Amino acid sequence: MLSVVENCFSPRTAAFFDLDKTVIAKSSTLTFSKSFYQGGLINRRAVLRTAYTQFVFLAGGADHDQMERMREYLSALCKGWNVQQVKEIVAETLHDLIDPIIYDEAATLIEEHHTAGRDVVIVSTSGAEVVEPIGELLGADRVVATRMVVGDDGCFTGEIEYYAYGPTKAEAVRALADSEGYDLSRCYAYSDSATDVPMLETVGHPHAVNPDRALRREATLRDWPILVFNRPVRLKQRLPAFSMPPRPALVAAAAVGAAAVTAGLVWYASRRRTAGAAVPE
Repeated sequence: MLSVVENCFSPRTAAFFDLDKTVIAKSSTLTFSKSFYQGGLINRRAVLRTAYTQFVFLAGGADHDQMERMREYLSALCKGWNVQQVKEIVAETLHDLIDPIIYDEAATLIEEHHTAGRDVVIVSTSGAEVVEPIGELLGADRVVATRMVVGDDGCFTGEIEYYAYGPTKAEAVRALADSEGYDLSRCYAYSDSATDVPMLETVGHPHAVNPDRALRREATLRDWPILVFNRPVRLKQRLPAFSMPPRPALVAAAAVGAAAVTAGLVWYASRRRTAGAAVPE
């Protein structure tokens, strides 16, 4: 169990969570491919290719050339998508697609950190328009996510405005610590990917969750706790009194930022850049 509630005179602390395969069982944004197809944003061939991307993501392996080709493909794919349409698709399908794949173990940790008086921050390479509604669903206090450029016509240009991956995640954590007064030596972080080692090593209590091979090696060398999350469960099922936010609220919460398929392109780009939670105290 987590330690007792933070003393009111102690420095503030937080728990930083990666999203995909750490809090939820799949890639948050690739999960929406069928919905994008039904909304007319992508064709059947793109759905099949995205399904392959999801498979590679879950399998935890892809060589450099595969990742570069997929990054370029997905970047081109989302160019020209209408932001409002993407927001509406995400809001309308969030309940059905994301709620069932939230790890029970992660939801419990989030609750325990809140009980201990810590802020919960989702730090994800996925697109902001997906991550922010999920963060609201989970009760996160803050969200850091990738954002893509939106043109004057309200459509995605295909260019990345803010890229939340690898070292950039660590920079975001340090910036939040400065602005919010977090004592990083007493903070927690959770991730499945070796690309997040820079973020994990910024806190005093790093945890590897369902780690890829590179992160498992790193965690073993550094004696970081390794957690296995394998129980996806609907929030409504684990908390009968839980009430989903109304869909209009979810629409408002969706950021006018990254294209919904950005999680895939950013993940592939970030994975190629890096060669490489026992329950917290």
